[in-house]
Amino acid sequence: MATATATNLKLRPLYDRIVVRRLDVKEQVRGGIIIPDSAKEKPQEAEVIAVGDGKYDDNGKRIKLDVKKGDKILIGKYSGTEIKIEDVEYTILREDEVLAIVE
Repeated sequence: MATATATNLKLRPLYDRIVVRRLDVKEQVRGGIIIPDSAKEKPQEAEVIAVGDGKYDDNGKRIKLDVKKGDKILIGKYSGTEIKIEDVEYTILREDEVLAIVE
């Protein structure tokens, strides 16, 4: 799988949206049982690939996002909209769908 960066990704999120790439969970085999990919849960940890400029408040002032490119974040299992660009899967979601920043 190719590693994508925001510099070669031809996608710019708008307003308070961010583009993330879910991080693979290390597969653990216990007792010789391997769980097939179709039964595995989606990873909840992701890397921020690109961020929008922020949305506008009621006074027309832009509100900057708290997350930035390169941050590791936690998101819900079913958050956002999944897209595929050049065989790499990304998720586009709003900043308010981010549960936490992993430090």
